[in-house]
Amino acid sequence: MSTIQGAVGGSGGAQDFGPRDWAGASWRGRGCGASRWSLFEIVAMVLGFIVFWPIGLAILGFKLWQRKAGYSGDLQTVAQEKWREARSAMSSGPWQGRRGGFQGFHSSSTGNSAFDDWKSAEIARLEEERRKLQEAHREFAAFVDNIRRSKDREEFERFMNERRNRPADGAPGQGPSA
Repeated sequence: MSTIQGAVGGSGGAQDFGPRDWAGASWRGRGCGASRWSLFEIVAMVLGFIVFWPIGLAILGFKLWQRKAGYSGDLQTVAQEKWREARSAMSSGPWQGRRGGFQGFHSSSTGNSAFDDWKSAEIARLEEERRKLQEAHREFAAFVDNIRRSKDREEFERFMNERRNRPADGAPGQGPSA
């Protein structure tokens, strides 16, 4: 085998590297080690720089971090994931139980029995206050409803009295007489 054939051919030479090897090469598709940019990421970065430059810079930083960390998700997937996490955190905070009370606060123990006893007593007191407030709200709503009904009834009775006491002879604006 000649020196040229040894350099070009052989086990690691260019003659052994075919089209299928080219398509499946691990280094292909990462120009200079960078991950591919999706259309969403390009548009988001450009708009980020136009609207408020730190947003564009953050997207560019994310892409650089993605390349360095070897993270395979794109910006849109990460944004959707974070949005879902934020929505679930806001909709199911520790202050919201099934009835809107403070049930989530007394679920974990701190290890200090005195503090845990005080905490459970305070939560029970707050639950009682919440119950009292709800009851007062219901009573007030019933009171206001009663006032509205009595006012409506009074106005209707005044209308009926005026209608009955109206002169029977065709007073102006009273309509035709019988």
